[in-house]
Amino acid sequence: MTTRKLPAPDLARMQRRLAALSAPEVGGTANGGVDRPALSDADKAARDLLRALMEELGLAIRVDDLGSMYGRREGLDSGAAPVLVGSHLDTVSPGGRFDGILGVVAALEVVSLLEEAGVRTRRPVDVVNWTAEEGARFAPAMLASGAVAGVHNTELVYSRRDAAGLTFGAELERIGYRGGPEHRPQQIHASLEVHIEQGTVLEDSGDAVGIVEGIAPVRWHQVTVRGRGEHAGGPGLRHRRDAAVAAARMILEARDLALAADDFKTTVGIITAQPGSTNVVPHTVRFSLDVRAATDERLDEAVRLVTAGFAGIAAEEGVEVVVEETWRLPPTEFDPGLRDLIQATAARLGHRSRRLLGGIGHDSMYLARVTRAAMIFTPTVGGLSHCEQEDSPWEDITKAVQVLAHVTAEITQT
Repeated sequence: MTTRKLPAPDLARMQRRLAALSAPEVGGTANGGVDRPALSDADKAARDLLRALMEELGLAIRVDDLGSMYGRREGLDSGAAPVLVGSHLDTVSPGGRFDGILGVVAALEVVSLLEEAGVRTRRPVDVVNWTAEEGARFAPAMLASGAVAGVHNTELVYSRRDAAGLTFGAELERIGYRGGPEHRPQQIHASLEVHIEQGTVLEDSGDAVGIVEGIAPVRWHQVTVRGRGEHAGGPGLRHRRDAAVAAARMILEARDLALAADDFKTTVGIITAQPGSTNVVPHTVRFSLDVRAATDERLDEAVRLVTAGFAGIAAEEGVEVVVEETWRLPPTEFDPGLRDLIQATAARLGHRSRRLLGGIGHDSMYLARVTRAAMIFTPTVGGLSHCEQEDSPWEDITKAVQVLAHVTAEITQT
């Protein structure tokens, strides 16, 4: 049977599965989002539900030593390297109901369509749920896929701590999802992931299917501003060396420089002040700084521009500033052959598509280091993600999943 005989995706079935994986019992919020940090009780409940959905499809389930789940639809050649299809179930707090979750639902739908059509692939298909993609509870992001790709060792992953001091390893054990290292994929023929765009390129262009050329680089920094602490009722403002005021100016400077250049992005998500008292001028302020651009070269320039701006403010405010890089992701290019196949498949199926660059990290970034990898984006309403308002048009989702199913069926026959 050829891939051309695959049925169209079942919209109602996909909606049911996504609703189940974003229900209150698995972390769904009253405002329509999902609050499901990695390895939380809600994550365990979602994993248990995914296991049940995999079992309904007759998939052979395994869990590796980092908690990533794989549901295998066996191929005619059981020894052939599998095609991995999926994403992640963990979210930020609170997050949306599509980021990551849609990719898992899309993978389940691919298997359902293959079953309905009676397509026997030569290679196995593994539906995958990667552990701790978001990095919201255990940093850095994409811990499990990074370990599979050889970026992180197991000890580092297990030692990651959340804000309460709980470790990844202890929480993985607590929820009962610590499997064995032998269940990690030993060989991977290809990796495919459907994800919402988390931007407005597709929405603005009216295209349903985004073919992701690659992922732009990311740099994380910790900025430490040291001034002089004193009583709020002490000498006048002109004599202060106020770390909080200096930090506030720096945060605005980073934003204003990015706005003026319009080709890089800056974000500050964490701010702490010491000593943290209402009537004391802070002597030290620390804040995070996320900088993103299309290329490493432009990112280098952007960081230099921002840090120079910080130095100027520090001199004016009489404080010291130190900018330390804490994490980086290099640029990632996805497999050219898979990109071309996705584009050709979309055209054959009559779906409008366009190529675009992703600006946010995904598990596929690390998979691209060890196998052929590709991503398909669906439009995001208003570009909103990592929030309860996150949404994507189901008509476009159906088209993207149809492309995913046909591409999966084709590459699993090779």
